[in-house]
This record gives sequence, C-alpha cells and structure tokens, in this order.
Amino acid sequence: MEIYRAEHPNPQWERENWRNLNGEWEFEFDFGKSARERKMYESGVLQKKINVPFCPESELSGINYKDFIASVCYRKVIELSKEECSGNVFLHFGAVDYESFIYINGEQVCHHIGGYASFSCDITKYVNPGENIIFVIAEDDLRSKNQPVGKQSNRFESYGCLYTRTTGIWQTVWLEFVPKSYIKNVKYYPDINNACITISGEVSGKGELVINSSYDGKDTGSVTLTVDNNFFIGQIVLSELHLWEVGHGRLYNLEFIFNDDRVKSYFGMREVKIKDNKFMINNKPVFQRIVLDQGFYRDGIYTAKTDEILKRDIQLSMDAGFNGARLHQKVFEKRFIYHCDKAGYIVWGEHGNWGMDYESAVAGENFINEWMEILERDFNSPSIIGWCPFNETWRYVETQLPTRLIETIYKLTKKIDKTRVCIDTSGNYHVMTDIFDIHDYEQDVEQFKENYLRTSEGIATDQVERADKGNTQQWKGEPLFMSEYGGIRWNPADDKGWGYGTAPKSEEEYIERYKGLTDVLLDNPDFIGFCFTQLYDVEQEVNGLYTYDREPKFDMNKIKKINTRTAKYEE
Repeated sequence: MEIYRAEHPNPQWERENWRNLNGEWEFEFDFGKSARERKMYESGVLQKKINVPFCPESELSGINYKDFIASVCYRKVIELSKEECSGNVFLHFGAVDYESFIYINGEQVCHHIGGYASFSCDITKYVNPGENIIFVIAEDDLRSKNQPVGKQSNRFESYGCLYTRTTGIWQTVWLEFVPKSYIKNVKYYPDINNACITISGEVSGKGELVINSSYDGKDTGSVTLTVDNNFFIGQIVLSELHLWEVGHGRLYNLEFIFNDDRVKSYFGMREVKIKDNKFMINNKPVFQRIVLDQGFYRDGIYTAKTDEILKRDIQLSMDAGFNGARLHQKVFEKRFIYHCDKAGYIVWGEHGNWGMDYESAVAGENFINEWMEILERDFNSPSIIGWCPFNETWRYVETQLPTRLIETIYKLTKKIDKTRVCIDTSGNYHVMTDIFDIHDYEQDVEQFKENYLRTSEGIATDQVERADKGNTQQWKGEPLFMSEYGGIRWNPADDKGWGYGTAPKSEEEYIERYKGLTDVLLDNPDFIGFCFTQLYDVEQEVNGLYTYDREPKFDMNKIKKINTRTAKYEE
C-alpha cells in the first residue's frame, strides 16, 4: 500500500527521532464488540488490510464499508533497534474514534476515550529490541448519545447536514524516541506590549534547560533555566517584535535543549481580547470575514489525502475573500492548524458536540475530559482566536432543564485559557458567553435586513426578542457575531441536493442574494463579523461556494469583492 501523510503530524512539537507508522496495518471488524473478551490482542494475524490513517468507511482505507461499525481491530508488527529502546518510547495517535484500547506485545498500555483529541502512550517498558506488535481496538457507538459525534449520520444513509461516519484511526500514528530526561510539555504566553514571550512547562529529569528564539533565521533572544523533574517558567525578552496578524502569519522559531533532548517549535506574537465591545487582535478592531469549514473529503471522509489539500482549503477560502473559518463540529488535525498559523488565517476551535444527550452524566464526563485535552493540544497556536465548545444546544435548553453543563464548560474553558474569548454555545442558546452569536438562514434579503434594524436598541431577530417573553436566551449587550448565515442551495445539475431555502434560478440571482445578505452585516456597525455557510459542498449538502471536489461554482473574484469591502464596524 502507498503510505500517505508521511510528514510530521505536529510541527509545533517536533523531535528528530520519530517514525511514521502510517500505511498498511492488519485489520478486522469486531461487530460483536467482543475483541477484548476474545483476547484478540494475543492471537495471530488479522485477515484484512487497511491503509492508515484513513477510516474504514473511506475509499482511501481500502475497506470502504459504509454501514455502522461497533468496533474495529488493528495490528501492526514493527522492528525496533537497541538504540531506539535505550530511552523512552512514546506511541502517538492523532485521533481514534471513539474509545480505544492499545496493546503492546499482548499487554494493555493505554485506554483513551474521545474521537477527536490526540493522545499518546508511554510504551517504554513494553517494547524490546527486535519485533514488537501493536494492537488497537477501537469501539464506537454514536447512537449511544454518550459521545460527541459532530456531523456523523445517525442513520444508515447520509441526510440533511449529516454525513458519512468515521470509525477507528483517522489521523497519523507515530513513534517518538525520547531521551530519559526530556521536556514533557510547554505553554506559550506572548506579551505584545512588552515584547516578550513567557514559557511554562514540565520536564522529566533534572538539568539545564536552554530555550532559543529566532525570527527569519536571526536570533531574537534566549533563556537558560535550572530545572529538577518539575514545573518551569521562563521569559524571553525579544530583540525584535514581529506581530502575528490577519493575513500575516509571522512566526518565531523556538529551540528547546534539555540534556540530550532537542525539540523544535514556534510561536506567534498576538493578543486577542474584547474591549469597548470590539473584537481586538493586537489592540486593533478586526472584522471577522470567515467561512464554515467542516473538514470532510470525498475519498478520505475526515482525513485529507495529502498535506497539500489541507493548505489548499485555506487558500481557496482566502481566494474568496475570507480571513478565517469556523472549524465546525470537528477538531481539525494539528497540521491544518499549523498551516493556519503560517497563513495568518484566524479560526475558531470547536468540539463535535452534536449527538450527545446533555442530561447524561456519562456524556458530560466524556465531553469535559476530551474538551480539556483539545484545549491543551491547541493552546499554543496563534491562529485559534477563540473557543466554541457547543453548537446549537436547542432541544436541551428548550426543555427548561438546568443549563449548568454549558456554564461549567464555559468557566472551565476560561480557567484553562485566559488568553482567548469563548462562545459558550454557537447559535442557540447562550447561557454565559463573551460573544453573542446568531444563526440566521433567512433567504429574503429584505427580511434579513429587517431582523437587525434595531440592534442599536438591543434587539436582534425574533429569537432574541422572545427572550423578553421568558425564553432562556437574552442578549446582554455582548458583541454581535453572525456565525451562520447564507447556506444558499446551488446545484443546477441535481435539484435534489440539500440546502437552505429556495435555490436561486441563475448564477446572477445567487450573487445578488449573496451580496444582499452579506451587505446587511457589513453595513451594520453592531456586528463584529460574519461566518458564511459554507466553503464547499459536503456529500448531499450543496450550499458551498465550491463543490465537494473543491471546484469553484462561481467567479471567486466577485465573491471576494463582496466579502472584502470595508465594513461599518471598521470605520
């Protein structure tokens, strides 16, 4: 099998000594979810072959099985040298959907719950020079309502805005060979006002930790710390200040040296805050012209075939005049975030909360634990300017149940990350939030405009007006953000495609409607930004500006001209 996605999966934390494990793995379905009872991890060869990192539902995996899958098994034999086993050996998974059990040479070394968060296993004491066997069991039950599933369909077929499911491994698997003394983790706190970067983290072992920074090949400062098997904190005063800004991903390089451990990383100097009801990046108001990106691919489902495809999606968005994206109902892989960091492309980090039963204690525990892992993984990426753990929790809040889960997650997010803003639940219904965002798929331009004529009086759309009549959602004067609108259906070749409202009768009518809706938001000084639904079609949903294969449906210069004109907010 051809090995796909051979590049390092996390350029923000890269060691030289690593090995990509993508490619051919042995594979078997476990429809009875009995693999652990049968101790399949102790048995021999599995009969099928799969191409990792693609899920078995995808064409690229070589399996292409579309029905529900309760559980799957993977097996791979690897050879390790004596030198590779002399230090610590870590086995990393970009993502495995949903509950995974990891075995090395017949012994369980790791158990992880969560289909979107990355995780690793310390397998040092389980491996030996020579042949070693990795065995993975991944169990998945999206109909249980105890797990976040995002836009994965709960029916056999895809329908509406729900699509083909993903089971098992769907991101890169890799080994990392690390010295006995090593750096465990770091967090970056850029201070643009004082031109410095504060770095905190943990190490295993004791010794001298040297952190060197550079920009465009030129040294910009360093710090040396004495650490002893514990937490550290240090600060580099930068000799040159280069701000990370929208459209300009000015990144500094970092080098960590701790005894024999060497790590390459990067950071961006940028600050996000709300001041005087303005959304600010580096003390300047920024109007968010962003687009909904769902991260689906025809041949790989959740997984892009190549790294170039990830970069191209960002470029396609920028070609249409967008300066960022809502990474919607999915946690995107770290390399996508890396390309956003490089491009100066602003994004909202989300979780795939759809499919959960919010009244279930198990679902709440699963969500909270995975959300904390997501916040930790992407904390250092400058392109992520805000967090949005939930999307459209109506059918939960409307039952008038306590909304403490939403409040708890908001408070937890702000406790872990004080450097970004947080939308508690996008659309409906807000409980405690930094930004009041709205979803409005009204297709009539005049009605859409009328919905927001009274924003200066604190009234925006009938759903918010109803707050005065006992509804749980009330706009308390937070900055306004139209985080979903448009969704204009356009697929003349097949009128059966799904989208919002009545499809335009011509391209000219589409452009006129697109301009009319977008102008309403650009002309209203109370809106801090918009997010158009969506960048490209996904399966039967045909409201993208591009097709599912990323071919433009319209003249993108026309779309770009509409998107990029000066907004009242910017004046």
